[in-house]
Amino acid sequence: MGNPPTEFVLERLYIRDLSFESPRAPESFREQWQPQLQLDLNTRTNGLNDERYEVVLTVTVHAKSAAGQTIMIVEVQQGGVFRIRGLSEDQLRRVLATNCPSILFPYIRETIDTLVVKGGFPPLMLAPVNFEGMFEEALKRNQQSAVQH
Repeated sequence: MGNPPTEFVLERLYIRDLSFESPRAPESFREQWQPQLQLDLNTRTNGLNDERYEVVLTVTVHAKSAAGQTIMIVEVQQGGVFRIRGLSEDQLRRVLATNCPSILFPYIRETIDTLVVKGGFPPLMLAPVNFEGMFEEALKRNQQSAVQH
């Protein structure tokens, strides 16, 4: 008897939540477009049944003028249901934190760009994100924190 076969399948892709605010429109359209952008990323995982996992990637973009006034706020939660089997606990944790968000990110990036353009602003193409690097950083921080306590 060998190991069970590994399986990794994206079963469903969906927008879980979506918000666009442009509190100073139309005045903000008269200003030169040189926003200060703050980007926040967050990933949440929920175990479902039958080796299925919901992964929700949340991206929030907050654009401010040079004077610090809010130009726009965009927040999108992109969800996916993944069927994953045949992995160890450590492998599963890594896949949920790296592979799944990497699959979801291009969809959330396109949604944010579309919302920003429909909101009357120039396109906002977010740079790719290295989820593997973020995972490794979090591991290092957790190991250092455990050593210090």
